[in-house]
Amino acid sequence: MQIKLTLTTFIIVLSCWSTQLHAQNSSAPMAGARGLAMGDASVAFTDIHSIFSNQAGIAFMEGLGFSIGAERRFLTSEINSIVGGFAYPTNAGTFGLSLNYFGFSGYNEQRIGLAYARKLSKKISLGAQVDYLGYSIPDYGNKSIFTFELGVQAQLIEELYIGAHVFNPVRQEVVPDEKVPTVFKLGAAYIPNKKLTITGELEKDIDFDFVFKAGVEYFLIDILCLRAGFSTEPILNSFGMGLKLKNGLMIDLASSYHYDLGFTPAISIAFEMNKNKGKESEETGNK
Repeated sequence: MQIKLTLTTFIIVLSCWSTQLHAQNSSAPMAGARGLAMGDASVAFTDIHSIFSNQAGIAFMEGLGFSIGAERRFLTSEINSIVGGFAYPTNAGTFGLSLNYFGFSGYNEQRIGLAYARKLSKKISLGAQVDYLGYSIPDYGNKSIFTFELGVQAQLIEELYIGAHVFNPVRQEVVPDEKVPTVFKLGAAYIPNKKLTITGELEKDIDFDFVFKAGVEYFLIDILCLRAGFSTEPILNSFGMGLKLKNGLMIDLASSYHYDLGFTPAISIAFEMNKNKGKESEETGNK
């Protein structure tokens, strides 16, 4: 029992303080199982999953949407992450809410984000989110802090979206000398047709090396797609599939693989209300 507890504690500490493993709740959670399958190269997403990766993306949504998902880090029962997101477009902009729970009874983190995004023009949007971060360790107490994040997206040409995002630019501290990560992201999504989406992204934690991520999504038929991706520092390979039903419901399955720690499976269910259901557009691949 003691050996198991020690091993679990080691993995949790490793997960919590390694931003490159994307296992720290203080920085943004995965953009659903879709994001995980595509190497988390999601800063240019324009669907409901962008509530987690770049809030500017929800400004492009046509109707209300929500997403719920869960992943089990490295198939370890004590390292779970559960996320939920909601976005509602209005004439004054799009408002959003995101929730994330990470950990187990012996150590857990909570994240609540209130987002707002607005189009500056037909092809440019800005987004911002205020985050509450909570940390709980029995026998040691609780800690709560606030921070924020900012994002921008632009459609340069019909087939190409770019996005940039920064999390915690004010360098908030959890405890003295232990700062919440400050993370910058810059990426793009290339959508040559409604079947294919290719994404790429550079991520820079101010305390770590650059991370490169890339992903691809291909619709075999109208409702079924396959996805794959990878990221560096450390090397993670990922894959998955998704069902996109005509009523706006999306069901996604994914897993990433770390060569030392193993698999991280994930599932998410999302819904988006399309105000123009009969409209066909090249943007379909990015949504």
